[in-house]
Amino acid sequence: MTQKDQKPKILVAREIFPDLLAQLEQVADVQSNQDDLIWSAEDLKAAMADKDAAIVTGGERIDADIIAASPNLKIVSNIAVGYNNFDMPAFKARQVMATNTPDVLTETTADFGFTLLMATARRLTESEHWLRAGQWKKFSICDTPLAMDIHHSTLGIMGMGRIGQAIARRALGFGMKVRYYNRSRLSPELEKECGATYVDRETLLKESDHIILVMPYTPENHHLFGEKELNMMKPTATVVNIARGGIVDELALAKALKEKKIFAAGIDVFEGEPTVRPELLALDNIVLAPHIASATEKTRRAMIELAIKNCLTGLAGKTPPNLLS
Repeated sequence: MTQKDQKPKILVAREIFPDLLAQLEQVADVQSNQDDLIWSAEDLKAAMADKDAAIVTGGERIDADIIAASPNLKIVSNIAVGYNNFDMPAFKARQVMATNTPDVLTETTADFGFTLLMATARRLTESEHWLRAGQWKKFSICDTPLAMDIHHSTLGIMGMGRIGQAIARRALGFGMKVRYYNRSRLSPELEKECGATYVDRETLLKESDHIILVMPYTPENHHLFGEKELNMMKPTATVVNIARGGIVDELALAKALKEKKIFAAGIDVFEGEPTVRPELLALDNIVLAPHIASATEKTRRAMIELAIKNCLTGLAGKTPPNLLS
């Protein structure tokens, strides 16, 4: 048996930074997808068939069928915090380890969440389109895209984990009143640190000027934010989603925006991404981003490094830092 044959076989399902790939190749027999092709389920299944481990992103669905077809599989490392692309019961049934990459993207994602909130409330992209279309003919107090204030408004955060808390801390600098809803209430110490008040969902929806969705996706949360919730909001309110696309009923959102039931929306995640519903694309009062909340080089490198560490630790027979199962 050669030295290469003794190395673990690892699949890297999407492009990663070349220097990090080179480091991984020193200790493993790596099949990589540096062309960053979007594989079908069958392509992914074939690539994983003989692997001991895989490093994937949220775009690769690892289900019971793929796990069953990968007899040597010991661990799958997700380059993401969310892991709704993992069939967790199937992982547990086969005793395959699953990991994610929390913490390293918290602050960057919170930065972007607040950026998207501000761009949405202040109609930034709509105003840029207005300018580019040559509609800025003169200075006018009223004949420009008028927006909603952020400062001293009420911010509602749905999902108060690490990222929600980081957003709340940013809101304090704008003098915002922070309300939050979460499956479990924070400790009094954390509430004080975040300047946040716990309220029920209905109160948050009715009283908030701006709402940010930061909760994890679960089957129970599918379309949690739909027509009923949108109808509870103020017509002057905005909603921002940096969580997962399936949490929002996108057709209900498009209808509410078109009918001016709410003021505007900012969306970084989509149910069918990378496909975006034409109903959303047709709207002016929405800011659309291509799932880039963690997209800085420093953060993406840290996510990949942590995914590799999780993978190699698990293959070494130790407990990975971010074990999910």
